[in-house]
Amino acid sequence: MEKLAIDGGSKGLRSPLAQWPIYGELEMELLKEVLESGKWGGAGGGGKPGYEPKLPLMERKFAELHGAAHAVSVVNGTVGITVALQAAGLKPGDEVIVPPYTFIATASAALAYGIIPVFADIEEDTLLIDPEKVVQRITPKTKAIIAVHLAGAPANMTRLKQIAAEHGLKLIEDAAQAVGASWEGQGVGSIGDLGTFSLQSSKNLNAGEGGIITTNNRDYWENAWSICNVGRIPSGGWYQHERFGQNYRMTEFQAAIVLAQMTRLEEQMTRRERGAKLLDELLAEVSGVKLLHNDARITRHAYHLYMFKLDKKLAGKATKADFIRKVNAEGVPLSAGYVPLNRNVSILETTKMWTGEDRTYECPVCETMCENEAVWLTQNVLLSDEQAIREVAEAIRKVAASY
Repeated sequence: MEKLAIDGGSKGLRSPLAQWPIYGELEMELLKEVLESGKWGGAGGGGKPGYEPKLPLMERKFAELHGAAHAVSVVNGTVGITVALQAAGLKPGDEVIVPPYTFIATASAALAYGIIPVFADIEEDTLLIDPEKVVQRITPKTKAIIAVHLAGAPANMTRLKQIAAEHGLKLIEDAAQAVGASWEGQGVGSIGDLGTFSLQSSKNLNAGEGGIITTNNRDYWENAWSICNVGRIPSGGWYQHERFGQNYRMTEFQAAIVLAQMTRLEEQMTRRERGAKLLDELLAEVSGVKLLHNDARITRHAYHLYMFKLDKKLAGKATKADFIRKVNAEGVPLSAGYVPLNRNVSILETTKMWTGEDRTYECPVCETMCENEAVWLTQNVLLSDEQAIREVAEAIRKVAASY
């Protein structure tokens, strides 16, 4: 038996992992151009003669990337979800069905506007929202579904669109982790009524902070634009505020970074796909590890995270926390992932504040995955060279074998 690093053995990961973020001269050039233009903010005109504003250019390119007709930049992905729900016509007191295995923003963004998140459990083999559990949660108060494209894998949009159409519901795509992903050849963010993306530091397209809302519906675009621009309307005057809105705008500096980062996106996506394929091949042979199922209709996976599970036999011998602790000691940044949002105190307390009700939601698959099985590696691991990825897999194999 090989001696684990935690017991004094050699670390399994000896090669350096890829660093993130990645930048170069183009980011410097575009930031300098914004700085010297005199137009730094995201509203109105301005800038020296000949300067092309970066925000509308970035919005156009981002919409084109996903096959959407319209895009609206926003201060972050969390606010993007709130605005998307508002733009689709939801009001305080309405309910939206969401998965419990996601970042807290999927639920808290709804609650920020008094929209109540209702939790539908996830599929065990994908960790994505289970469409049939969605059907079970629909009530007369349900007005929308949020499909989370977790880790860069699109949810089952074919079935979710069918359910939304049958019940007259809006379908919002939380694509925070899925820039560049597609389902049956169609870019995420252009499949449902609206899509939301994050440009936060860890994301595959990174501006430090920021977000994007996409849609093919012009009315929803105008609603979202207005909400993000203090209630103005696109064709109106500067002091013509026809809706209730806030200032949710990004800056020209952030747009400049996104434009530069977009020039690297395809090459980086290819590298992540190659890294994920190699990990799949290596970990498929590891006793105690179970790979997730990728639906054949996922025509492109963004691989913001590489997720896998401890199989039930291994989970019966070792706690997830102990497995992660030992893999971390090997130098591999394995993470435990999310906690079940259906049990999150802040979400339940805020729900009670809006509804006056003590609500509980049973999501046993999510709770089992969180407690015992689901783990992940961040996207910079997939950007690393082949030797590093092989060492990551070998370290995981070594720890699994120790049980």
